[in-house]
Amino acid sequence: MPTLRSSSSPSSVSSPLRRAAGGGQRGLSASSSSSVSVPYGNRDSGQTSQGDSDSLSADEGSDFEDSLRRSVRKRAARRPLKTTPVAKHPKKGSRMIRGDGQKDSEVPASHLFDAVKAAKSDMQSLVDEWLDSYKQDQDAGFLELINFFIRSCGCKGNVTPEMFKKMSNSEIIRHLTEQFNEDSGDYPLTAPGPSWKKFQGSFCEFVKTLVFQCQYSLLYDGFPMDNLISLLTGLSDSQVRAFRHTSTLAAMKLMTSLVRVALQLSLHKDNNQRQYEAERNKGPGQRAPERLESLLEKRKELQEHQEEIEGMMNALFRGVFVHRYRDVLPEIRAICIEEIGSWMQSYSTSFLTDSYLKYIGWTLHDKHREVRLKCLKALKALYSSRDLTARLELFTSRFKDRMVSMVMDREYDVAVEAVKLLTIILKNMEGVLTDADCEGIYPVVYASHRALASAAGEFLYWKLFYPECETRAEGGRQRRRSPRAQRTFFHLLLSFFVESELHDHAAYLVDSLWDCAGAQLKDWESLTSLLLEKDQSACRVTAGGGGLSPPNLGDVQESTLIEILVSSVRQASEGHPPVGRLTGKKGLTPKERKTQADDKVKLTEHLIPLLPQLLAKFSADAEKVAPLLQLLNHFDLNIYCTRRLEKHLELFLQQLQEVVVKHAEPAVLEAGAHALYLLCNPEFTFFGRVDFARSQLVDLLTDRFQQELEELLQSPFLDEDEVYSLAATLKRLSAFYNAHDLSRWELYEPCYRLLRKAVDTGEVPHQVILPALTLVYFSILWTLSHLSESDASQKQLLSLKGRVVAFCELCQSCLSDVDSDIQEQAFVLLSDLLLVFSPQMILGGRDFLRPLVFFPEATLQSELASFLMDHVFIQPGELGSGHSQEDHVHIEQLHQRRRLLAGFCKLLLYGVLEMDAASDVFKHYNKFYNDYGDIIKETLTRARQIDRSHCSRILLLSLKQLYTELLQEQGPQGLNELPAFGEMRDLARRFALSFGPQQLQNRDLVVALHKEGIRFSLSEPPPAGSSGQPPNLAFLELLSEFSPRLFHQDKQLLLSYLGKGLQRVSQSLDCPWGPVTTYCHSLSPVESTAEASPQGYPRSKKRRTEGPPRRQREDVRPSQEESLQLTSIPPSPTLTSTAVKRGQPQRALGEAEEEGSSEPEHSAQGSQPLSGNQRPRFSSPRRFRTLLHPPGPGLGSRLTRLSLMEEDEDELEAHSELSEGWQDADKHSSPSEHGLDLLDSTELNLEDF
Repeated sequence: MPTLRSSSSPSSVSSPLRRAAGGGQRGLSASSSSSVSVPYGNRDSGQTSQGDSDSLSADEGSDFEDSLRRSVRKRAARRPLKTTPVAKHPKKGSRMIRGDGQKDSEVPASHLFDAVKAAKSDMQSLVDEWLDSYKQDQDAGFLELINFFIRSCGCKGNVTPEMFKKMSNSEIIRHLTEQFNEDSGDYPLTAPGPSWKKFQGSFCEFVKTLVFQCQYSLLYDGFPMDNLISLLTGLSDSQVRAFRHTSTLAAMKLMTSLVRVALQLSLHKDNNQRQYEAERNKGPGQRAPERLESLLEKRKELQEHQEEIEGMMNALFRGVFVHRYRDVLPEIRAICIEEIGSWMQSYSTSFLTDSYLKYIGWTLHDKHREVRLKCLKALKALYSSRDLTARLELFTSRFKDRMVSMVMDREYDVAVEAVKLLTIILKNMEGVLTDADCEGIYPVVYASHRALASAAGEFLYWKLFYPECETRAEGGRQRRRSPRAQRTFFHLLLSFFVESELHDHAAYLVDSLWDCAGAQLKDWESLTSLLLEKDQSACRVTAGGGGLSPPNLGDVQESTLIEILVSSVRQASEGHPPVGRLTGKKGLTPKERKTQADDKVKLTEHLIPLLPQLLAKFSADAEKVAPLLQLLNHFDLNIYCTRRLEKHLELFLQQLQEVVVKHAEPAVLEAGAHALYLLCNPEFTFFGRVDFARSQLVDLLTDRFQQELEELLQSPFLDEDEVYSLAATLKRLSAFYNAHDLSRWELYEPCYRLLRKAVDTGEVPHQVILPALTLVYFSILWTLSHLSESDASQKQLLSLKGRVVAFCELCQSCLSDVDSDIQEQAFVLLSDLLLVFSPQMILGGRDFLRPLVFFPEATLQSELASFLMDHVFIQPGELGSGHSQEDHVHIEQLHQRRRLLAGFCKLLLYGVLEMDAASDVFKHYNKFYNDYGDIIKETLTRARQIDRSHCSRILLLSLKQLYTELLQEQGPQGLNELPAFGEMRDLARRFALSFGPQQLQNRDLVVALHKEGIRFSLSEPPPAGSSGQPPNLAFLELLSEFSPRLFHQDKQLLLSYLGKGLQRVSQSLDCPWGPVTTYCHSLSPVESTAEASPQGYPRSKKRRTEGPPRRQREDVRPSQEESLQLTSIPPSPTLTSTAVKRGQPQRALGEAEEEGSSEPEHSAQGSQPLSGNQRPRFSSPRRFRTLLHPPGPGLGSRLTRLSLMEEDEDELEAHSELSEGWQDADKHSSPSEHGLDLLDSTELNLEDF
């Protein structure tokens, strides 16, 4: 597979392309091998001419090769081109050369370039004007044309008549390269702004019009076209990107126009041949010799013209395309592939061969998405024509595997085009795609990207459904939509979904097929008839003996078909894909909205009479009833009134009551309660009827509950059936209490009595306790809703407050229950209720609710925290592949634990619990980062926004708690060598990252944290009579992780503070204790003044606006010099490079934290941003170093402790997100303020010990 190169040295175009024009006319040499080498980008200098020879040898079978040789010999024998007389009055803008060879003193005007740039004039008129000037003065006209192309490259230089006469092609290009303006990397094809937006289109149109207008005259003149091709070939080999890009575009568009001319010549030759044969076949008396002679002359002329065109095309193909299709610039590669695709499509006789198709096949492996996209689009156009597919068989067999693998391309738009290409191949080339190839495309119908899934759905439709449902039908569209074809379609759909076992939700399959098979999926008559047909024999003979109909549906197929019905109804009524799949569209068009409204009316009218029948048939199956009840969400319920369908409403309410009484599954009950809620709208005329049905249902459930409750309270023992019946009744009432106000049935008191007995005696089964807790919770919320809507009396408020307090006591008691389900349910309800009745409830003008505000007692807060430790922060089992039933259970348990943790964190942030309780959460940040990292990170961010000082104290408290626990378990000996202590250090490092780069803003907080940490480490003296260290002294090692956040003055004062504390334990700073040594090293001044990277980390290769001092340049180590040599580009000659001098990407905050820079970057000179993955470990501001520490010898060799720490990417991500909220505050602070503050000292109370 050829490699993509930045440039190559194409073989020189043969001399006949440089036609001598007489009178001292000189053509431009096509060879550019002597042109100046201008490095561009990261050009691989190791690429040799081997690739060129390979490419040329691969083209030995070119259709134009023999023609080129013939054309070269023939063109060399032609007479010299006659010189066109110089016009007396040349048109404005033409280049005129005087008879004595002297050029005009003025630089010729660039009216061609200005006109094309403006894109306002007619291209045909512009080309005609140039042709007139060329006929008046050939040299001046041609100079105007080539200067137009030079200006289009962005070069300010011009080719003067003197240069044109005396300089060769390579010398002209070298001269233009030296004149190229490199102030900016932009050139007309890439320049931003509205004035350049349409330039490329106008430029291409000009080239096309130029060839079209010259195809009968100037095109075969030899001088202008050959020299233009020679110029473009030389420029396309330049290492200046602007020259290479623009000339390649011009050459490829010129080639495309020549292909069209060649196609016209071929058609003319065919017509001439037919006319000649017809004339020759006439009888002797009717044959006209003059006619035959003229036809022979015409054929000879056409043959000569075709040979000349083929010579030009071969020169362009060999000189430009063969080398530029693998250029280092993806835009150039994309241009080449796009144009060769158009050649194959328009002139397939010559270009649709394997010698040209191989370039597209090779480029399918390109690393850039745009190039791969052009390849696929070119192939789509070729495979779309059945006449061309016969010539693509060898190419298809060679590159089919690559095309199939591109379905999984990482770029979605490329994958979409790959699937569409395979769909076209499936339609037009039978038997090419095997079953194994298709099986790799089927799973894509469940992709999250809708365009890709829709393309895969179309492929699936043409592969599986169309052959069975469409082609067998005979007699036109009427037979295609026959009931039998629809039944076959749905049976095939069910078979694919069930047997493939690729996904659990049919909604995504329906959405994927919606664009291509929407008419079949919206055939709700066929869907419902399949569901409602009665069980009969497995196969039935169809009417008329046409064969066997598909068998009846099984249980799994019925469930799947119901899901397909609900999904199609939802898709038709809502008009958007299912959850997790986005269209990228902002809204529906008016036509789509009208279609959506019409479909909603149709499906409602059809399903309203049939929904009661469906519920009656599947009423015993909860898995089928629940989705059927969801159909009501997508109905236009007004149709019950407008179409006089109240009788069907009565039937539905009856079936709903039967379903609710029959089932106790949460999904069925929630669907039934929601369906009834939709109907209980006072605006509907049938509201009274629905409200009466609801009252009947609730009365039935309430009476049953009262009866069963009395039996439970009176009888010490209940059998399993009685317990199940009571629990089912409570579940039904709880589900309806969630959606409907059942306050008038007064369910609070009986439920509270039931829960009180459960807490006092423990004789109530847990199946009954769970729904009873939920009932009481909903009762309290509905009561609060009533009181919030009107001015409530004090008595009502106090009554509700009493209920809240009593319920919280019950939930607190349930937290210690033996059943984990009861504990979790109590925790969830308690956390939600505490949040509802927090101080936030009086906001928004509801101060009258102040008596309801409830603050939990300390014991309740303690029990909530203990529950969190016992049920959330536990090590789960290892997950397998994620497909087993056990893995699904683990995932569900993880989701439940995340909900519990989120509820507790909300209580912290809304002030319900003491913020210090957050230490129980923060101390598990590192250990449970994969499971709860996002929740804890958000909690930490919000807590810092509420109170920065308090949050920093909580972080320290978390570390102190972990240290104390480890100390109690392991003892003080060898504490810092334990793996658990290493985990604590990682946690401390993560906490330090959370402070962000705003050191000045966090200065007091970090100093206070260090002070408190020092006091804690020395709070307990060593054991009496022992020379050992204090038991908490190892905490200093954890504290050292925060040292890079300190300023130099603060470090000096903290050293004094530490020394004062050590004196009380008869030690000094020079003591041999390891933690003291580590901490003192972290506070040493060298920590913030290191300029060079530590050994083992390469110095950052960032560009500076001013050159570094000589001492720093000489201090680069050999390993760094070697690294620079390996990755840097070769030195370029002056004024020849057009590499874009962009500013480096802004340095990520996460990297700044990970590097541990001791001071923020505020200086413009000292804060040059870094590029790519160059990550220096330190970047102290130059101005700060000047103020605090004058530079001295050895400054570049100092090491810091933080430089030896390697954070993973998760820490960088965590830090960057945590520090987003602090960027604005740091931007508004002025450098002068920072400088003045740095000269101040932080006061430390040294008498704290």
